[in-house]
Amino acid sequence: MQSFNYQARNTSTGDKVKGIVQADSEQAATKLIRKQGLTPLTISVQKERAMFGGNKVKTKDKVLFSRQLSTLINAGLPLVQSLRSVESQTTSKPLKAIINQVINDVESGQQFSESLAKHPKVFNKIFISLVAASETSGTLDKGLERLANQQEKDADITSRVRGAMIYPGIVLLVMIGVGSFMIIKVTKFWYLVIILLGLIGFLGTRWSRTIAGRDVIDGLKMKMWPISHLFMKLYMARFARTGTTLIASGVPLIQMLQISGESIDNVHISRTLAAATEKVKGGKSLSEALSGSPDFLDLVPNMIRIGEQSGSMETMMDKIAVYYEKEVDNEIKAISTIIEPVMMIIMGIMAFTLVAAILLPIYGLTNQAGFNGR
Repeated sequence: MQSFNYQARNTSTGDKVKGIVQADSEQAATKLIRKQGLTPLTISVQKERAMFGGNKVKTKDKVLFSRQLSTLINAGLPLVQSLRSVESQTTSKPLKAIINQVINDVESGQQFSESLAKHPKVFNKIFISLVAASETSGTLDKGLERLANQQEKDADITSRVRGAMIYPGIVLLVMIGVGSFMIIKVTKFWYLVIILLGLIGFLGTRWSRTIAGRDVIDGLKMKMWPISHLFMKLYMARFARTGTTLIASGVPLIQMLQISGESIDNVHISRTLAAATEKVKGGKSLSEALSGSPDFLDLVPNMIRIGEQSGSMETMMDKIAVYYEKEVDNEIKAISTIIEPVMMIIMGIMAFTLVAAILLPIYGLTNQAGFNGR
């Protein structure tokens, strides 16, 4: 399927419009444009962007899409008309193309959630499941509003965590650069060292993408000081926030657990949730299924138990999310305080090692020359 840029005239108003449509051929694109009540003037294949990530839909664009669509549907506009209005306002060309395809699918009789599911790189399972549940309950506007809120909070907390890692990342790159410079200057076979380091980096990257590699790396995130507390609280916040959004939209508990397991980027948490899902299917409560697990902080099953007993699961999950989102902020501040002296110590050790590696051989040669001269 290709993307086509087009210029067309609105048959009702006579206005010229521009847009993007996805189709298998130019003829198919023409038919899709005519279905929208437009007369095609020019159609051309959209060229691929050279810039990396040029066709990626940003989170802020998806948030805006969800919020605008929610507002229009809540105002009483039909879905297709609301989608056309959102498409005309969005500045993201990739999202424009997707919305056009969704409009065509909905007009041909497909469910909105089914048409969104054709674009899994943009709309994940949380998005699709929530839209499907909202369609069934007739509360699509509220579901989209919850989605926008959930996406904003998830993006915000992820941005703060990444921000906390920028400083140590820069310092690490500087140390690697200095080390590489020293190796090149003082080592006879420096190119072999560079090749070896490059090979280690390449193989390490490939390994990190395997099941065994992810198992080790995700385990270190949960156990290694000083980042373990940060990541554990981040995972708890993400699980609770996703659960709150899905439960509020009427998604069944089993499906909520399955989707949450896929949305949390940690294989250990995902396995625990998969095991908990089976326990819940067998008749256990969710709090029982999670109790005692080393992959979940004790507060989570305890709060869920209160929600189960009081019939207010959604409220308790929301409180868990709010609590751990605040805790993530506190952990980021704590790590920011700790990280600078720790990195200074590491840099000092590396500098001492490099100086020793250079001076000790020179010192040895000097002593040997002095001894031979006697």
